[in-house]
Amino acid sequence: MIAVDDPDDPRLDDFRGLRLREDRHLDHFIVEGHAAVAELVQSPYQPRAVLVLDRKAARIEDMVKDLDVPVYVAPEPVLRATMGFNLHRGIVASAHRTPLPAPETLLEGATRVAVLERLNDHENLGSLFRNARAFGLDAVLLDPQTADPLYRRCVRVSMGHVLRVPFARLPAWPEGINMFQSHDFKVVALTPSADALAIDEIALSPPEKVAIVLGAEGPGLADATLAMADLCVRIPMAEEVDSLNVATAAAIAFHRL
Repeated sequence: MIAVDDPDDPRLDDFRGLRLREDRHLDHFIVEGHAAVAELVQSPYQPRAVLVLDRKAARIEDMVKDLDVPVYVAPEPVLRATMGFNLHRGIVASAHRTPLPAPETLLEGATRVAVLERLNDHENLGSLFRNARAFGLDAVLLDPQTADPLYRRCVRVSMGHVLRVPFARLPAWPEGINMFQSHDFKVVALTPSADALAIDEIALSPPEKVAIVLGAEGPGLADATLAMADLCVRIPMAEEVDSLNVATAAAIAFHRL
């Protein structure tokens, strides 16, 4: 562990100005919180540095002892000045980004995948990845407009589980639906429409291979997407409620299917 007492120390550059930083174009991403860093250590991603609050350094010794990366220890004023906010969780790490796999490679041997359309809320995206890990999905496929799953807030909300679920980005959408169908996936589009099939009706005998398509809250899935799907499916709910949070809807669909 390396003590640091200067927020301008260039060794802390990975962690500088995190509050407002858009890091999708950078060669690294940020993992915040003890649980998320613990997932990082076990994930395919390669850590490159760790920064920890001095009074919490002893707590993470066992977790980082086998990492061949610098572990910087700093007092709270240094962390706050470096990152732009108080690090209540006490630990943050940076890790190398890796090239995304080709979408087709994630379908080989897979039977359950999620497909996301225009999902741009990082908290919803993080929760959805946590649900995907919890219910054993094989992969998550993103349309070109969906947010970056490795954005700091998304990784934090997912409790680091986004680092353990394979994902790839589709080059075109909704044309990408054809790829799932050519790999024998039944494409199931979730929608609150009253005309859709109740999920109970297919949960009794779900398809052998299913791609569950979810859209952004508010607009939902585009008409073109619904038209190309094999099945449009709804989660029955009280008439007074028009829809569910997308991560909640995803959890129900992942569990049922």
